Amino acid sequence: MSGAKKTKDQEFTGWRSILWPIHDFELKKFLPMAVMMMCILFNYSVLRGTKDSLVTTSMGAKTIPTLKLWFVLPAAVLFMIVYSKLSNAFSKDKVFYIIVSFFIAYFALFATVMYPFHEHLCFDFSNVSSEFLRELLKPVGCWTFSSFYVMAELWGSAMVSLMFWRFANDVTSLKESKRFYSMFGFVANGALIVSGGALKGLTLPCIIATFVISCFIIIALYYWLNTSVLKDPRYYNPEEIKKPKKKEKLSLWESVKYIAGSRYLGFIALLIICYGVSINLVEVVWKDQASLLYPTQDAFKAFMGGLQIWTGIATVLFMLIGTNILRRCTWFTAAMMTPITIIVTGLIFFAFIIFKNELEPVISSFGFSVLGVVTMVGLIQNVLSKGIKYSLFDPTKEQSYIPLDDELKSKGKAAVDVIGGRLGKSGGSLINFVLFNIIFVGSTAVSSVPADSIPVIAIIFVIILALWFFAVSGLNKKFLAITSGNK
Repeated sequence: MSGAKKTKDQEFTGWRSILWPIHDFELKKFLPMAVMMMCILFNYSVLRGTKDSLVTTSMGAKTIPTLKLWFVLPAAVLFMIVYSKLSNAFSKDKVFYIIVSFFIAYFALFATVMYPFHEHLCFDFSNVSSEFLRELLKPVGCWTFSSFYVMAELWGSAMVSLMFWRFANDVTSLKESKRFYSMFGFVANGALIVSGGALKGLTLPCIIATFVISCFIIIALYYWLNTSVLKDPRYYNPEEIKKPKKKEKLSLWESVKYIAGSRYLGFIALLIICYGVSINLVEVVWKDQASLLYPTQDAFKAFMGGLQIWTGIATVLFMLIGTNILRRCTWFTAAMMTPITIIVTGLIFFAFIIFKNELEPVISSFGFSVLGVVTMVGLIQNVLSKGIKYSLFDPTKEQSYIPLDDELKSKGKAAVDVIGGRLGKSGGSLINFVLFNIIFVGSTAVSSVPADSIPVIAIIFVIILALWFFAVSGLNKKFLAITSGNK
């Protein structure tokens, strides 16, 4: 034990400190958690690429805001309520197994029944005279693909944001997190590259089969960590992780009131909401442009596979930089890098669309099409945004939870990550829904997104990023006060 403690206290030097700041004796804890995250991200990536290809090519990118606002958000609220009830009734381990099993059951049903008989199970509302009502009913008519979209979105919120990171925060000290969290992403985001290949080369039933296998690996690793690894005090010492006095479990309403009174959680929620809104504002416009370039389901799925591959490569490279930024820079510096990257790349993307007529002679002189360049710029924006999210946004956000008491870590994290994340994406969807279906409903456009709405979206995008900067500044003050021992 003393030898391990001595090794643990030694500082890394040279390239080891940059590329692999993990002690050899820590691998038994670190690697299973990293592989767990890899499987979760693999599933998220293949589901994300598949849901986009199903919805965009069958219903159009204009339907995405409708789905996120009227279907995904209520589902997220329902999930939070169920999760809270499960947390009060069962142990953390049982809740984990129940939630993963639920996802396995749904996607297995989709692959074996809902997808093969899709045409027979859906309804046709194309004869509805009102365009506004027709857009609302389109996801209802194509409910099989809509439900897939909702469940794929919930997997990201429930498993990535909530279940994995709650587990990691419970068993990782603040000191370990500075080395572990970015390295989790460094190892795990190789799954994005693999998922890109899966999207390009596998049929949908085969993709779902790999999803189910991956889920069983997640369950097995979680069980082994809890029953074998974390029983060893070298890997889990409760005294190194802030634990609260034991509290009586609160009801859902009591939890909501408790969380609502925390400005600290409010700032975290604002971070997540701003990220969700800003990404959604850009992505819907970009996917609409991409659907014009890749109009068939197979072509669009292959395009999304390429996106996953490039995102994986960029994220792995960003992780090498991010882990050193987390260790060498302040929390504020690391947290600010994500909104700065997103606002710069986002404004470049919007500029290419808004001024595409002026840029067309220049782009054509190099032998490229305007649509191809706009789609590529959007791809680069998405890759960089996702890369820095995984390498810096997620680790800094999760670090901010570590000093909190158990109620705020548990039910507070559930409310902030699941509801806050959905409010972020649904907030962007609400903006897009109003612009596309109410304000600019009569606007003419080659694509499903009204061209006149894009400059307005760009202005709103800048306002959201300003709020994000404010949230980082406010949370930084609170975080420093708690970690320094001040009230």
